[in-house]
Amino acid sequence: MLGGCAGKGEIEDGGITAVRSACPQVAVPAGTGDITLFDPATSRDSTAIDVTATITDVRSTCGDAGDQVNTAVTFDVIARRTHTEAARDVVLPYFVTVVRGGSAVVAKRVGSVTVHFDAGRDRAQASAAGSAQIARAAATLPDDVRAELTRRRKPGDQDAAVDPLSKPEIRQAVLRVTFEALVGFQLTDDQLKYNAQR
Repeated sequence: MLGGCAGKGEIEDGGITAVRSACPQVAVPAGTGDITLFDPATSRDSTAIDVTATITDVRSTCGDAGDQVNTAVTFDVIARRTHTEAARDVVLPYFVTVVRGGSAVVAKRVGSVTVHFDAGRDRAQASAAGSAQIARAAATLPDDVRAELTRRRKPGDQDAAVDPLSKPEIRQAVLRVTFEALVGFQLTDDQLKYNAQR
């Protein structure tokens, strides 16, 4: 979760300095970036596929100057339908969730995006947005952990070749202040199962 080099003097005395951001990484969880609607809804036959949609082009902007780290997430939904005779609107639910340490969900919001198909068209696209907010204090490393991670290690030192993150207490401390903002379709259990098995 290290977010880039420090710039000027980034390599010094054989070491590399990296900058860690309080901004969450933004991603789509596996299995939630696609949705398939069937007609009839209980069928899972390929001939019954009504609408398919995919989340793409996920982008984020983050403001981390104050006590709160605010992240705005935007993304596109590209959809395709089977029956094109009439114009149609399809409403698709999605979520934006904040995950701490790779597994603990600390916040979740559910929204919906409407995809409009013109008559005679089988493809359509729509844009949607969400947001995530994290307390800066929760995303900040304790001073002792920061000192251990940034301590200069010289060739010949006993722990010169030891990665500080190999220590369980350091690794756990970094995980506790690491957040992700995840966006995906709000799927039913059957839809999740379908995505996993196809």
